[in-house]
Amino acid sequence: ARAAVVAVDLPSGVDADTGEVRGRALRADLTVTFGTHKPGLLIDPAREYAGAVRLVDIGLTLPDEPEVEALQHADVARLLPVPAAESDKYRRGVVGIAAGSARYPGAAVLAVAGALRGGAGAVRYVGPAGQAVIARFPETLVSDRGPKHAGRVQAWVVGPGAGDDAATVAEVLAADVPVLIDADGLRLAEASAVRGRRAPTLMTPHAGEAAALLGVERVEVEGGRLDAVRELAGRYGAAVLLKG
Repeated sequence: ARAAVVAVDLPSGVDADTGEVRGRALRADLTVTFGTHKPGLLIDPAREYAGAVRLVDIGLTLPDEPEVEALQHADVARLLPVPAAESDKYRRGVVGIAAGSARYPGAAVLAVAGALRGGAGAVRYVGPAGQAVIARFPETLVSDRGPKHAGRVQAWVVGPGAGDDAATVAEVLAADVPVLIDADGLRLAEASAVRGRRAPTLMTPHAGEAAALLGVERVEVEGGRLDAVRELAGRYGAAVLLKG
């Protein structure tokens, strides 16, 4: 059995501020860090070199505003609304899903499943995969007339399995409610349309999609995830969740 590897403050070779690993670096089983968690301990690829991380308070004075926050399960639980006795499906909120195509009906089914399991009171689906959606989730409100005629929603999800349906993506982006853009929607969304939105926008690319949007190689995004996600957020004027 090999000996356990313990890093003090940071594994040697990782960038404390960005999470980048530009050359050889120590792979630790445990990192004991001081004062506060450094961004490099929270962000890939450096996070993978840190192993388990333990913070030790040594009396340092910390800045009021952290550079990076890492939400834990309890933090996320506090952000989620809890249904009350009067919370019928419309009071809990209706999510619109514009996803799927004849070639990718499963994307529509999975997107609807995510909205229902995430706590939405009801889901309105628009797109060509209505039959597949109803077969799996008969409670879904289905329309084939496009987002404008789907009925009232409090937020939209657009893009998964959308193929080349740029018109639907543009129609959703014109809605004055929060919009999540994923998958094909990222490729089809006009940057100017995203920047011009007044309601919140969330983009959820993986590294390959982020690289395509930035015009760089995927390895560049994977090696500098914090810089890449900040650059995307700045270009599009949106919140960006870089999956990984």
